[in-house]
Amino acid sequence: MTIRLPGAGGALRTYEPRTEPLAVTPGTPFTSRTVFSAAHVVADPFADVSPDSPAAVDWDATLAFRRHLWSHGLGVAEAMDTAQRGMGLDWAGAAELIRRSAAEAKSVGGRIACGVGTDQIASGSLAEVRAAYEEQLALVEKSGAQAILMASRALAAAASGPEDYLEVYGHLLRQAAEPVVLHWLGPMFDPALEGYWGSADLDAATDTFLDVIAAHPDKVDGIKVSLLDARREIDIRRRLPKGVRCYTGDDFNYPELIAGDEQGFSHALLGIFDPLGPLAAQAVRVLDTGDVQGFRALLDPTVGLSRHLFRTPTRFYKTGVVFLAWLAGHQTHFTMVGGLQSARSLPHFATAYELADGLGLFPDPKLAEERMKTLLSVYGVNQ
Repeated sequence: MTIRLPGAGGALRTYEPRTEPLAVTPGTPFTSRTVFSAAHVVADPFADVSPDSPAAVDWDATLAFRRHLWSHGLGVAEAMDTAQRGMGLDWAGAAELIRRSAAEAKSVGGRIACGVGTDQIASGSLAEVRAAYEEQLALVEKSGAQAILMASRALAAAASGPEDYLEVYGHLLRQAAEPVVLHWLGPMFDPALEGYWGSADLDAATDTFLDVIAAHPDKVDGIKVSLLDARREIDIRRRLPKGVRCYTGDDFNYPELIAGDEQGFSHALLGIFDPLGPLAAQAVRVLDTGDVQGFRALLDPTVGLSRHLFRTPTRFYKTGVVFLAWLAGHQTHFTMVGGLQSARSLPHFATAYELADGLGLFPDPKLAEERMKTLLSVYGVNQ
C-alpha cells in the first residue's frame, strides 16, 4: 500500500502507510494528573447553511466523540475554542452543546468542564460584560458541569487597565457556586485578546492574573495557560497559591510540563488531546506508575504533529483536529461549522496525515488511507 502525497513545493512523493494502529485500550482512572481534552464539534454536512449562518451540528456524532474520550478516562473540556467558540459556533449553539454534553456526561459518569464567556455580545460596557459572563456561568452551573472562565474579547475591548479585570473577575468569582478554572488564552489563538489582563507586557499581565487568583484562592480550582511559553507557565505555576492547580494549555511543550520537575507539575487541558486521546491516556497511566521516562517515550514523539497542527495562524488548528477525526473514523465527513475545513492547505493535510499515521493514531489505517486518497482526488491528485 502506497499513497502519493504533495509536499510544500507541489511535487508528489510516495508514502507507505503503516498497516497496524498503536495498540491502546481503555484502562483505570488516572491517579497522578487531572487531564481534559478540549473536544471539537461535528458539523451536519447535509445542512443548507453558509459560513455566516448559525452552526448546524450533528449532535449524535458530537456526543459519540465525547463518549470516546470518556471511555479512555479523559475529561472533556466543552465549548472551548477547540469547539470553534467564536469561529463558527455562536453562544446559542454553545449553550445547546453545554446542555447536551453535560447531560451525556452525567449519564455515563464522565468528567466535564464547560467554557463560560461573553460571546452573546460583540462589545459592551463593563456592566454588560459582567452580565454576559453571569448568564453563561448560570447555565453551566445549572447543567452540573464545572465552569471554565474563558478570556473575553468584549472585556479586552472594554477594559481600560488591570483594575477592570480585577473588578470583573472578582465579581464573578465571588458569586461562583463552585471553584472554577481561569483560562488565559494568548493572542496567537485569538488576536482580539492582545493585551489581556490590562497590558501587552506579559510580566505585568502575569502579575494581574496572579492578583486575581490570590484574592480568591478558594474559588479557583486551577488555571489553564495557553501562551505556548513553557518557561512562563512554569513560573506562573510556582507562584500559585497552595491548592490551585495549573492545567497546561501549551500544545507545543505539554510532555515536559505534565511530567514536571522537582518543584511541581502541570495537569492538562489541551486541544491536541482531541486527536491524541487514547495515546495520551495511555501515557498518563504510565506516568501514574512513576515511570516518567516511559511517559515521555510515549508522548514526546507526538509533539511534531501537535506543532504542525498548531502552526501559525494557530487559531486554525481546529481544521487539523477535525481532519484527523475524519480519517480516524470518528465522523463520516470532513465538513466544519463555519466552513473552516478550507482554512488549511493540501500540503498541510498531507503532512498531518503522515505524522498521525506514523504515530499509529488511526484505528483503521486502511480507512484513513482511503479517505486521504479521496481528499487528494478532490484536489486533482490521481493515485
